[in-house]
Amino acid sequence: MPRRPKSNETHIALFLDMLAAERGASKNTLSAYTRDLQDFSADLGAIGKTIAAATNDHLRAYLGRLAKRGLAAASVARHLSAIRQLYRFLYSEGHRSDDPAAAIEGPKRGRSLPKVLSIAEVDNLLAQARAGLSTDTISERLRAARLACLLEVLYATGLRVSELVALPESAARRDQRMLVVRGKGARERLVPLNDAAKRAMAEYLALRDETKLGRSKWLFPSFGETGHLTRQHFARELKSLAGAAGLKSTRVSPHVLRHAFASHLLQNGADLRVVQTLLGHADISTTQIYTHVLAERLKSLVRDLHPLAEE
Repeated sequence: MPRRPKSNETHIALFLDMLAAERGASKNTLSAYTRDLQDFSADLGAIGKTIAAATNDHLRAYLGRLAKRGLAAASVARHLSAIRQLYRFLYSEGHRSDDPAAAIEGPKRGRSLPKVLSIAEVDNLLAQARAGLSTDTISERLRAARLACLLEVLYATGLRVSELVALPESAARRDQRMLVVRGKGARERLVPLNDAAKRAMAEYLALRDETKLGRSKWLFPSFGETGHLTRQHFARELKSLAGAAGLKSTRVSPHVLRHAFASHLLQNGADLRVVQTLLGHADISTTQIYTHVLAERLKSLVRDLHPLAEE
């Protein structure tokens, strides 16, 4: 009796299991792949095709329909990346005898420069966060101390927001100069802590202890499903803080502060490879988005130091 062909859902599930088990993909990464591949599966189903039977032409047609839906080039490229990895997996595991995505080129897209705050603007945000520590009630002071701690640690380390909110409580309980961070693909890296971040962590924990909330596995605990503060909650608090500090909320996000960390380091003479290591980028090409900062620094060096520069 011939074997029943696997369904789209089974192929996607097998691929996601591999990402989780072999590459240590995070929950957020798996969710993103699931959304994109389910959309691809539904689109094929609408024309009576399956993942197992789709051809190169079907894949190109799907990408064309994504563009007609109004998706940006970056979003279409993300969908194509998920599809490529799916078919590469299916081919390597013998679920397909060919790889229909191998020869497909992604949409051409320009790489936009990251939004960056100035050092003065970051200082303004930090000062606004610390101003909340003078409030009357201890619950309000605790919330202000948590936000100030989040900001100080984020700007001092350049952590991804998912890494920041999931820091263990032990990260602040020990007197240490370095944080051990588990990033994408379960890769660990060491990130230095400055004195301002260490003080903010100590002040926040002191208030937590004063309120007798009890010990927690997490530095920023919450009653939600994850057990710790969510990325979305921190982002909302940060936008409110930006408004209070006189900044447009659209200019401020946790990722913008990560950009500020990297840009300000490069601006002050840090090596691009060092910044790559601190950010946890697997590929230097990802870090090279900040080379506009290096270009400006080189221009100023030539202007200020070259003997033939115009006075």
